[in-house]
Amino acid sequence: MSGPSTLRFLGGAGTVTGSRFLLTAAGKRILIDCGLFQGLKELRLRNWDTFPLDPKSLDAIILTHAHLDHSGYIPLLCRDGFRGPIYATHGTIDLCRIVLPDSGHLQEEEASYANKAGYSKHSPARPLYTEDDAWASMERFEAAKFDELIDITHGIRVTFHPAGHILGAATVGIELNGSPRTRIVCSGDLGRPNHPIFRAPAPIDDADVVLVESTYGDRAHDDAASIANFENAIAHTIEGGGVAVIPSFAVDRTEVVLFHLCRIIRESRIPAIPIYVDSPMALAALRLYKTAIANGTAEVRPEMIGQQELLDPGNLTEVRTPNESKALNASGGPMVIVSASGMATGGRVLHHLAHRLTDSRNTVILVGYQAAGTRGRSLLDGADSVKMLGRYVPVRAKIVNVPAFSVHADRGELIAWLRGAKRRPQVAYVVHGDPPASAALREAISHQLGWNAVMPHHLEQVRID
Repeated sequence: MSGPSTLRFLGGAGTVTGSRFLLTAAGKRILIDCGLFQGLKELRLRNWDTFPLDPKSLDAIILTHAHLDHSGYIPLLCRDGFRGPIYATHGTIDLCRIVLPDSGHLQEEEASYANKAGYSKHSPARPLYTEDDAWASMERFEAAKFDELIDITHGIRVTFHPAGHILGAATVGIELNGSPRTRIVCSGDLGRPNHPIFRAPAPIDDADVVLVESTYGDRAHDDAASIANFENAIAHTIEGGGVAVIPSFAVDRTEVVLFHLCRIIRESRIPAIPIYVDSPMALAALRLYKTAIANGTAEVRPEMIGQQELLDPGNLTEVRTPNESKALNASGGPMVIVSASGMATGGRVLHHLAHRLTDSRNTVILVGYQAAGTRGRSLLDGADSVKMLGRYVPVRAKIVNVPAFSVHADRGELIAWLRGAKRRPQVAYVVHGDPPASAALREAISHQLGWNAVMPHHLEQVRID
């Protein structure tokens, strides 16, 4: 006897980061997503905790997409003994080859800088994992096609469907053979029906158990207002001769930002000012996006196929070396700098913010979700100074929020996706959201759909058979 089938919430419960869901079924242990905790220090410290089970005892990992809060713990798990396959789409694997080594490299750099500057409480400061650890973990990946049923182990089959979130992102259907058969659907990060590059998320279809993200479970995106705010912020900054700094997630958000910059330049809403993308990872991802658009992969909108020039405003400078990045600080406006990371938790954008926040002519445009405890959230909440690189920097620049640039579905879009289920599932677990957002979505699922909706607790285990 293999015992009952269970789910255990090792992350992504009660928080918007660290998605890790342990499925135990048919005598096997499968981890759905393997993300880093981000944001508040108490959450980030969980990354250093001993993993709740021996990594060697895991049989496989199913990865919905490449964002670090879903994939970023993989190198550490592999370093500590995981030797099974990691199933993901081709697009996700291509992005992980960029994202995971960059994560290891940044952690090594930050540990080194902390040791030199002396602001770490640990002596010496050390990275969670290294770039070499990340490259080694890539050997475990196995590619899956969209909409193809895969036998990943005896009694467990999985299908990846387009999620419309980022390149390669998938909702995952997992079938457990038994009497009766059980089907689990995990949304991963669900995209939006109107993503400028990707098709709308595939329907949820049939499910007994649903894991649904709730990043924006408590709000509706106002697309028109957000796009107007973006255009006005860029135009106002240009008029004042300032610099617009856009902390942007290197994967997908940079592409969405460039798409809208191209559009408003083509429509003569702003002049063709210099635009800099200062993130080697974002530039590598941009090449993958252009290739996917040129080749017309299954997830790309039909009208975008072959239109990769819509991501190139023509006045774009790719900033590659650290010296080129530093040289931007000596340049005056007007210009736009797009740089990672999206929540200003690390990367080159910190140096740009440290240099530009003190000038009222400049603007910082926030184009994605800002988790509690991040610098981006502090700026969003109106902080008059933020700490970065060991110093407090006064905030005099204008801060503009553009939430509709997010590629996460809002509450109405999440409900619409769930409503497409062929039958009422036994339970919907509301995950990957801050508690107020998760609670709002749980209530909406319960009242609007009449489903049994639950917010699981961190490390809680539930039966699904």
